Amino acid sequence: MKPVRIVVLAKAPVPGGAKTRLIPALGAEGAARLAHRLLDHALDAALASGTGPVELCMTPPPGDAAWAGVDLPAAVALTDQGEGDLGARMARAVQRVTREPGGPPVLLMGTDCPALTAPIIREAARQLVHHDAVLVPVADGGYVLLGLRADCPEVFAAMPWSTAAVAGETLRRLAAQGLRVWQGPTLHDIDEPEDLLQLPPSWKIK
Repeated sequence: MKPVRIVVLAKAPVPGGAKTRLIPALGAEGAARLAHRLLDHALDAALASGTGPVELCMTPPPGDAAWAGVDLPAAVALTDQGEGDLGARMARAVQRVTREPGGPPVLLMGTDCPALTAPIIREAARQLVHHDAVLVPVADGGYVLLGLRADCPEVFAAMPWSTAAVAGETLRRLAAQGLRVWQGPTLHDIDEPEDLLQLPPSWKIK
């Protein structure tokens, strides 16, 4: 199987700047600790999937003081998300990777979903061999993983981010491009206080 580049998009897990919708339940420090735990999980799962190189696409950029004290695996490449809304940042990452020599396929991942495990990532990469795109939806109407074999900026532009329409609209746009899409299982991400019930019992966040 051709190696697939995994790009994990993440914000620095700093109090007041990460998982802000969870601050009413956890406080700013607790929300930041959970963001850090979710980041660790996402990177560990991406590396354990064994599908190819793993990159952390960061905001703020590598070297910023916000990342001080965040221990990142040596095997993970560090890049800058750059400016623009989420769609612009994701589109730029896909374009950068797929237009490299050899044009590797790319899996974009968030860090909000403890249920996104190495086997699911590995299966998504496997399915990307036979499909043009893969998508792992989450119960709130978004998605936690999107894979593409080629640049496709249409799926990111003017998207109603942080709404229940994101996954459905993304699938509609992929279909409009004539792309073959594989969908993974619907998972749960951690955005709102009620989502904390979906955390693994072994995770301690306070």
